[in-house]
Amino acid sequence: MSTLASTRPWSSAARDPRAPETRLDRLFTGPREALADAPGSGVVAGTGEIHGRRVVAFCTDPRIMGGALGAEGCSVIEAAYETAIAHDRPVVGIWHSGGARLAEGVGSLDAIGRIFAVMTRSSGRIPQLSIVLGPAAGGAAYGPALTDLVVLAPEARLFVTGPGVIQSVTGESVSMEDLGGPEVHDRLSGVSHVAARDLDDAFRVTQDLVGLVSPSLHGADPVEDTDLGAVLPENPRRAYDVQLLVETLLDDGSTLVLQKNWAPNILTALGRLGGARVGVIANNPLRLGGCLESRSAEKAARFVRMCDAFGIPLVVVVDVPGYLPGSRQEGDGVLRRGAKLLHAFSGATIPRATLITRKAYGGAYIAMNARSLGAQAVYAWPGAEIAVMSAVAAVRVLHRKRLAEVEEATAREELEAELALEHEAESGGLARAVELGVVDEVIAPDATRSRLAEWLRSVSTAGVPRGRQRNIPL
Repeated sequence: MSTLASTRPWSSAARDPRAPETRLDRLFTGPREALADAPGSGVVAGTGEIHGRRVVAFCTDPRIMGGALGAEGCSVIEAAYETAIAHDRPVVGIWHSGGARLAEGVGSLDAIGRIFAVMTRSSGRIPQLSIVLGPAAGGAAYGPALTDLVVLAPEARLFVTGPGVIQSVTGESVSMEDLGGPEVHDRLSGVSHVAARDLDDAFRVTQDLVGLVSPSLHGADPVEDTDLGAVLPENPRRAYDVQLLVETLLDDGSTLVLQKNWAPNILTALGRLGGARVGVIANNPLRLGGCLESRSAEKAARFVRMCDAFGIPLVVVVDVPGYLPGSRQEGDGVLRRGAKLLHAFSGATIPRATLITRKAYGGAYIAMNARSLGAQAVYAWPGAEIAVMSAVAAVRVLHRKRLAEVEEATAREELEAELALEHEAESGGLARAVELGVVDEVIAPDATRSRLAEWLRSVSTAGVPRGRQRNIPL
């Protein structure tokens, strides 16, 4: 096991903006001290405060061999992790590195493998965050990918191997930005959780994330109700961006959306409600009608595991018409990847509340934290629909022959509407769900914030347990 030497006073003498000490200075907001580093290793580690929380951090030095990692530098990172584990502190890695040092050969590969091992051992035990500030290749790219949250600065370039090697092996000519820039990982790969606007934003977002994944230092704050229903369009068939609803639900300015542009038909966010930290998962009708599909199920599953690992209560906002159908989805593994969401919710021990705003149909109703998967509280707005499928879709299946016998279109539509009303009355819908106990309470949109805050206070007062799940990569 690697160990760090005794701490020494923090030196802010380095004014080079790329110097590790300068970058660590930007991360810490309070007292800080250096952990002994190996001169020439290309890695510096330190411990300090971020808004009152003790944090361990390390930073690669791009000025020394492009930040390439050798045995000594990897030992500094490994020891930083051991310190974080021993003191139950978050660890933040600041990455700008070309990967393994070529001159050290297999020795550097073995050392990087030890970093991967300690990162995996830390999964679900301590929060792991990464900031990528420049090119990070090979082992220095897999390092961030193993952590819980990844923030990319605009200059970040994250890839397994660089453009030069790719061209020599495959003949493909590609720029570093097109290969592994923020746009790639923010929209296509899902590796990035936040693509920062600039360097200052990258550090600020990381500081906010540390506060949201760490045990809360906040007490209970008063909550004022607002009419959340007014955020939605009056026409229930119209799509809307659920982010505005989530931002209105949570405390002002506290919402931090993760992986916003990857699988955007589901929203995952961290924030606060009444001062208490909370995770939110919400269907987004603006994208694919809010349907679940393979990528969004996988994205949500990983978020559930992270919240479970760090004792963050969850609120799940449901407006889902079902799973996205089609051969492409089946080939894309919607069963395998969708099962991850069922597994994550079923195995989670954190308090979870579900709010059904408009509709919850079919298997997607179950997957979005139904009572059967262990939701402790399930609320619904008046008029919410809970069914195997919509009433209209149901009668088109159940009464296909009868409807086909009506040739005139208007008459057929009238019969369809009449049969849909009958089906709703027979199946019971929301009233039946309350009767069965799968919905606890029907609450008004203008009382939702206070009701959820009350629930959150009750579970937070009792102490939120940390789950047993590890936060494995997607």
